[in-house]
Amino acid sequence: MHADHSFTQAFQGFGSVSQILLTIPFTVILVLYLLAVIVSNRKHKQWPISRTILWIIGVCCALSAVSGPLVQRAHMEFTSHMLGHLLLGMLAPLLMVLAAPVTLVLRTLPVTQARRLSRILKSRIMGIISDPIVVVILNIGGLWVLYLTSLYEAMHQYILLYLFIHIHVFLSGYLFTISMIYIDPAPHRTGYIYRATVLILALTGHGILSKYIYAYPPAGVPRDQAESGGMLMYYGGDMIDLILVIIFYYQWYKAVRPRANTSKCKGNKNFVGT
Repeated sequence: MHADHSFTQAFQGFGSVSQILLTIPFTVILVLYLLAVIVSNRKHKQWPISRTILWIIGVCCALSAVSGPLVQRAHMEFTSHMLGHLLLGMLAPLLMVLAAPVTLVLRTLPVTQARRLSRILKSRIMGIISDPIVVVILNIGGLWVLYLTSLYEAMHQYILLYLFIHIHVFLSGYLFTISMIYIDPAPHRTGYIYRATVLILALTGHGILSKYIYAYPPAGVPRDQAESGGMLMYYGGDMIDLILVIIFYYQWYKAVRPRANTSKCKGNKNFVGT
């Protein structure tokens, strides 16, 4: 509990500032998305309202993890911190990816700027950043470093570190999602078997880490908090990952189904021909 008290004293010094700094970018992208929807609807057919709702809910999930009552509790309760992790690093990215923001931007921008954005998406550096194995190292590997070192304790004492880790958690979660399921244009697509293998490794790494936290609390975290936080990470993460897995295998099924039909047709033709 002494560690919790230290967290509280340290956090009170930069809590309000960090909440404002983390709220700004999510508020900005929420406004930009809604403006893009208005502009797109004037030039093209209506943008699906379901995607707009997904974006709004996704941004709200992220905002609830970086500002408000949950943040106040998160620096005293590891369970609340873990709930924030699930919202910021898993649920918000998934909902926001399903809102297809890149597709919306490409529809909204003038042709010249849209082509410029397409060239950036096709660049080699984007191919490296979006590669599933690279993203998993950044995402799951980052979590292992956070909870198995003194980084988690230090995060509550240094505002720049606190900001960096929260931004990293969201961005790595977003990159992980777009590297597994393709909603927006993806110039650097990888195969389904490769992604399925990496996805299994990622889910395994996340599950093992949650059990490790349950058995071996991070520095400064009481055992009861580590147990409840580890269980929330394990079961809550599984629920969100289940949605991702369903979408992934549905896309795989859709990609394979036409080939199966084609093969069947060819087979029928050959049979008729004989």
